[in-house]
Amino acid sequence: MGRTNDLAMPPGADPVTLSRYLNAAHDTFVASGRGDPALRGLVLESWRRSVRNGLDPEQVLAAIRLDDAALASIRDSHPLAAGMPVIRELLVESAADAGLLVAVSDAAGQLLWVEGDAALRGRAEAMHFLPGADWSESSVGTNAPGTALALDRPVQIFGPEHLARQVTPWSCSAAPIHDPDTGAILGVLDLTGGVEVVSPQSLSLVRATVAAVEAELRIERLSPPRRTSVTRHGRPAPALEVLGVHGATLRHDTTTTRLSLRHSEIILLLADSQDGLTTAELAVALNDDDQAPVTVRAELSRLRGVLGPVGLLSRPYRVDGGIVTDVAQVRDDLVAGRLRRAVARYRGPVLPASTAPGVERLRDELHMRVRSCLLASDDADALLSFADTDHGRDDFEIWERVLSILPPTSPRGAQVAGHVARLDDELG
Repeated sequence: MGRTNDLAMPPGADPVTLSRYLNAAHDTFVASGRGDPALRGLVLESWRRSVRNGLDPEQVLAAIRLDDAALASIRDSHPLAAGMPVIRELLVESAADAGLLVAVSDAAGQLLWVEGDAALRGRAEAMHFLPGADWSESSVGTNAPGTALALDRPVQIFGPEHLARQVTPWSCSAAPIHDPDTGAILGVLDLTGGVEVVSPQSLSLVRATVAAVEAELRIERLSPPRRTSVTRHGRPAPALEVLGVHGATLRHDTTTTRLSLRHSEIILLLADSQDGLTTAELAVALNDDDQAPVTVRAELSRLRGVLGPVGLLSRPYRVDGGIVTDVAQVRDDLVAGRLRRAVARYRGPVLPASTAPGVERLRDELHMRVRSCLLASDDADALLSFADTDHGRDDFEIWERVLSILPPTSPRGAQVAGHVARLDDELG
């Protein structure tokens, strides 16, 4: 039952069997103070620290230390407030869709933001996992955000590895966020939910988001104040998300619109064209058989009704005031050398269900650019973040590159070597 300290749920492990073993180990520790030698070292050491701090596993509950006024004041002045837009874009939106929670604490373990799935937030509040609560290890015992702060390293905690009995139905992956100039801990980023959040991929996603936040803080300090993209009317530009989804999501002001695949294809092609597109150009980009212009015009008319306040201009067709796409953001990150942030944004291929020639060209171009930058990089974290995704899992060149630069002491070395060997066998 031995496991590495880094991964709470090693690849191939059965969560039911592991949970049964850990529950028994937890019961033994609570009853006698004895720790099973097969427990992860960081978990057993954290349990012992927690008990020395006088915490009762059966009674401990996170203390709520900040009232609404104090919480608002700390949020407004905290350095991580500048990183929250990045966290929301890279992690919160996808976490909410997946039924998970994202939490950010200060350096003392006080939760400042808890966002994500609304129903899950309600359940989490019953155990005081909410803004203003103290989730430091010394306050509530072994937990991913608190133990990550105590050890100053990424941590995963699976269910019964928590000290507090009422927290054992939950699992979490967390990593500390550091000041890019001084190296001091600013807080911690945590992903909380069920067993799915203790996969290697979840920890890689948390670490990649932390790296993007730290990079954003560095850029904020080095750069003059920047304005967000705005329309000619002075409002924030609409945002289009097309990566890794079968239908695009359009966000504008407080409105979120889910688009059909055909409408997703049209608005993406228009957004990616600096000068707009004619009906004939759109017809070619949408269909190899040169879809009739009258059919395209009918789709554009229907699209206008769906877009609402987002204006669609004609002759040529274009979005009024422009539109920001996640495709363009990944490109910008690659050009600026923000590789980890680019990988974190790149949630999957462009509209993978689309067979429109223009979309296929965009899809292939972006994927090739991301891969090329990764293969030329020595950033093991960025490479692993990509390799752990569905679109990177079978990419032999990426995994081979990871293996070539991974430090000999890396806890993932054996797993990476085994994966490379398996891919090599499959490729013949």
